[in-house]
Amino acid sequence: MSNGQIDDDVKELLKRAVSPIHDLELRRDLWPQMLRKLDEQPSPRRAIAWLDWALVAIVSAVLIFFPGSIPALLYHL
Repeated sequence: MSNGQIDDDVKELLKRAVSPIHDLELRRDLWPQMLRKLDEQPSPRRAIAWLDWALVAIVSAVLIFFPGSIPALLYHL
């Protein structure tokens, strides 16, 4: 079996495995469905607001008790 025959076999296998894309247009508008999903799910901002405040409190405490860490924090920003 030659390299050309192997290449042809691989091309044929790829053609059968991957279906061609004929229709690149969407069949329907997805925006109404997206709006419904957003209405169904509760806002995650309220669920993690306490975590945000806890992180602010921890960083503030570290900066107050260890002022030497301020340059390190500014370096990482």
